[in-house]
Amino acid sequence: MRVVIAEDSGLLRQMLVELLTRHGLTVVGEATTKDEILTLVDRTSPDVAILDIRLPPGQSDEGLQAARAIRSRHPAVGLLILSHYAETSYAMRLLEYGARAVGYLVKDRVQDTDRLIDGIRRVAAGDVVIDPEVVHQVMFRRRTVDPLERLTAAEREVLGLVAEGLSNAAIARRLNYSLKTVEKRLTSITHALDLPTAAADNGRSEVNVRVLAVLTYLRSAGTHLTPPPPRSVAGG
Repeated sequence: MRVVIAEDSGLLRQMLVELLTRHGLTVVGEATTKDEILTLVDRTSPDVAILDIRLPPGQSDEGLQAARAIRSRHPAVGLLILSHYAETSYAMRLLEYGARAVGYLVKDRVQDTDRLIDGIRRVAAGDVVIDPEVVHQVMFRRRTVDPLERLTAAEREVLGLVAEGLSNAAIARRLNYSLKTVEKRLTSITHALDLPTAAADNGRSEVNVRVLAVLTYLRSAGTHLTPPPPRSVAGG
């Protein structure tokens, strides 16, 4: 798997390169700014671009800006955002750039090697991966009018695992359910949240429905979350 990295902290960038190389991934380029990563992706056509959310010169949301441009110019490239912040609104924006191959993880996951490598591989495979801390925020910060209130506790539990990027089979194993039970819960979630069904889209919307469900899940907290202020030092 071919990967590029955009990270303005030299220490963290080196750590990522060494970690990914040890696990058999090929780092085909490194960048420190938005413009550099866009040029790098144009030149190398990687499988996944790993992006710090805050890059020079503005140190605000340049990683997300780069992700949007990459998705427009290279739809097949997977996008994995790394941030110090488990920020729901950032994750929601990333999901709105496309219905597949995107991920949002907090930088603490760099220390959890298995989770980070798994997240990269799942993004490369076209999955959506959301950090468990973001999911945790959603569970405890709800709007007054919350569409998730239409769901049962069991359905919310399943949806939370969908938001983390787990497949139906993985959810079944985690919750000790049968695969049929998970599929039934997801069908109920689709109807309860008034999402389109695969049948309504000639069978093409299965992935889109999962992403729409996750967006609804994130929006249940997102409107009350304020993005953290721009940092004054390097490291996103």
